[in-house]
Amino acid sequence: MTFQLWGAVFTGMVLSIMLLNVVQWSTYRDRSYGLYTLYMLAWLFYFGLRVYAFRDWFSPETNRFVRAAAPMGAYYVYFDFADAILDLRRHLPRFYRQLQVVKLGIATYVALQFGLCYWLPWSPSLYETSFITMRLAMAVLGVYGIRQMVQLGDVVSRAYATGTGFLLAGGLTAMFMSFAWPNENWEGPFWRVSLTYMQAGIIAELVCFSLGLSYRQRRAAVRAATIEQELKHEREKHHRAQLEAELTLRRMEQEKVEVQIRGLQAQVNPHFLFNSLNSLSALIEDDTERAGLFLDELSSVYRYLLRSNDQILTSLAAELAFSRSYCHLLQTRHGSALRVEWQVDTPLLTRQIPPLTLQLLLENAVKHNIALPDQPLHIAITTDDQERLQVRNNVQRKSVRVASPGLGLANILSKYQMLNQPVPTIREDAGQFVVTLPLVG
Repeated sequence: MTFQLWGAVFTGMVLSIMLLNVVQWSTYRDRSYGLYTLYMLAWLFYFGLRVYAFRDWFSPETNRFVRAAAPMGAYYVYFDFADAILDLRRHLPRFYRQLQVVKLGIATYVALQFGLCYWLPWSPSLYETSFITMRLAMAVLGVYGIRQMVQLGDVVSRAYATGTGFLLAGGLTAMFMSFAWPNENWEGPFWRVSLTYMQAGIIAELVCFSLGLSYRQRRAAVRAATIEQELKHEREKHHRAQLEAELTLRRMEQEKVEVQIRGLQAQVNPHFLFNSLNSLSALIEDDTERAGLFLDELSSVYRYLLRSNDQILTSLAAELAFSRSYCHLLQTRHGSALRVEWQVDTPLLTRQIPPLTLQLLLENAVKHNIALPDQPLHIAITTDDQERLQVRNNVQRKSVRVASPGLGLANILSKYQMLNQPVPTIREDAGQFVVTLPLVG
């Protein structure tokens, strides 16, 4: 293989790596990929001017300047690339400061070569001495840099150090080959041309750098995925804790409501018992047989009353059955003076209502209105077209106001509010006192 053919192979390999890197750069928008691309372009620029076109296109002065100064551009970019990949200013701050001094030295060297090639009288010995001295200095810096990078101990730094080692080996081999077998015409087998070894070192270096970048990107992706997984776990944990807190709060609120309703039911029980005993006391004086029947009915009613203490809601069917028994007690006392009508739609019997609601409304109607044979009290318990329960009675208030603690209607309203249900409506219209109760469920 001739050196010219090898040069085409070298250029194709570098271009392939560079194109792949450009794709990575456009995908991740990482500064490291941009510097890596610039580094490869610097080497392509150097070899394009140094090997393939210098005889025909440029003057001897320009060729000498390119030979001495162009590689320094690649090394200059190399330092920034190393900092971007390995974060030298944080992990190796002393080495980073030293590289800044070296970059200043490179700029000084390039200025010196420009003066030697274009301004000062031509001195081959001074030119070659400065050229060789700078190459040896860069070799020493390369050995020192490899040692510094290896100390970092991770995969990326080792890949970078290995690539630098290949570049260093290729450059030194090329330099010694140029002394042993000078071949400025680039003719003959490629392995007899000194630049072949430098190019081989660059290819090996680029492979190591590409592997290091790929590993670095994969490690960053794994780290990002791990962080995302941890954040997701924390969010789920926080959400679960929030749901548990909300559930606990709802449970506490429910227990609070239950306690309050139990308290309201406890208010009903002595109230109902007190009024029932008053009725029984009056019957005992008038009719002992009816008093005995009243006592039996009272026992049946009170059993329901005791069971209702354990319930927040009861079915409408159960509440109506209890209310009929309670009305029987009232009618035992009032006879034909109390008339109760029932018109409840059968499909609504499964709906629910707070226990003892009808008992309180029946009791209030009897307590506050006249009930005489010639002035009967009419009570109607019906359902309307909006599936609500209505308790209606004609208003014929007693002339003497009955002392009342006001527990009845207030108790009913409080129960519905605690259950977070629509509040019952109470109105008096055209001689009728009407309480409309929403049904639950």
